[in-house]
Amino acid sequence: MNSQLYAQLREKLSDQIRVARSVVIHQSLTDRFSAAFTEQVEKNGLYHLPEGSPPLEPCIGCLQKLPEVKLQKMCADLEEGSCRQCYCRPMWCTGCMGKWFASRQSERSSSVWMESTAPCPMCRATFCMADVLKLQVPT
Repeated sequence: MNSQLYAQLREKLSDQIRVARSVVIHQSLTDRFSAAFTEQVEKNGLYHLPEGSPPLEPCIGCLQKLPEVKLQKMCADLEEGSCRQCYCRPMWCTGCMGKWFASRQSERSSSVWMESTAPCPMCRATFCMADVLKLQVPT
């Protein structure tokens, strides 16, 4: 069984699924990357949303979650012109941003995805993994 079918089944059931030891659920390359992407974002630090910012709207990728990440140039970019500051407001959940980042990488070079860059989905400013910060909303 592949992970996409498993996820779809899990969404439709109200009880927890117990997987027998003999059943193997294969994660796709994108699923494995999404888990690593989320783990790295947790390590990157926080972007504190300024007081008085407009209310957050649902993620424009899935429309299910509120935005969870902000692109903020944090890397020590050695190559001039590689990463740039993104001035977009937070609009993406971690999962959708991870899928976006993965979709912009070469499947032939999956071993270097974490060191690669991608364009912001809105303004096209180039960013790397170090530039994806967890969003901290004021309470």
